[in-house]
Amino acid sequence: MSPVTHYLAGWLVANTTPLDRRERAAIVVAAIVPDVDGLGVVAEWLTRNTERPLHWWSDYHHVLGHNLGFCLLVAAVGFGIARQRWTTAFLCLLSFHVHLLGDLAGGRGPDGERWPIPYLLPFSNDWHLAWSGQWALNAWPNFAITAAFIGLTLYLAVQRGFSPLEMFSRQADRVFVETLRRRFPGT
Repeated sequence: MSPVTHYLAGWLVANTTPLDRRERAAIVVAAIVPDVDGLGVVAEWLTRNTERPLHWWSDYHHVLGHNLGFCLLVAAVGFGIARQRWTTAFLCLLSFHVHLLGDLAGGRGPDGERWPIPYLLPFSNDWHLAWSGQWALNAWPNFAITAAFIGLTLYLAVQRGFSPLEMFSRQADRVFVETLRRRFPGT
């Protein structure tokens, strides 16, 4: 799934219960941070024509950040920064796993290869999650899910008075929500 879809999924998970902005942000980060292991694509691209190319994306994407050990670390950070510690940590765990589920269902690679998820790392490398029905990143189900998440996000923004923009700018968030409320009065 796309980073935007993961972001919106995390924001929707964060809005399942009343939390403050920092707690919601931790849960949103939990939904997107597994893909930090994809940043290796930059090193791989920059070194692709060298004598010793780095295969950081090919070797580590869906490995370093897509496992139980990293999930527990993310939940511990959420626990550490939150006032509602247990709720935030639980929702970080849930948000992280929603990311993994999204990748498992709709994250087949551009070359058609399935990307298995070594879920038990770093504790064990024995069990990898994979699904033979995994659809491609650009398949219609990913677009449909993203569209549904956008619709739910807009609805919640009007109802609750804040949107995913709150993670970047309170002022932009306020303007966005006010605009939505003017456009859709009475919702």
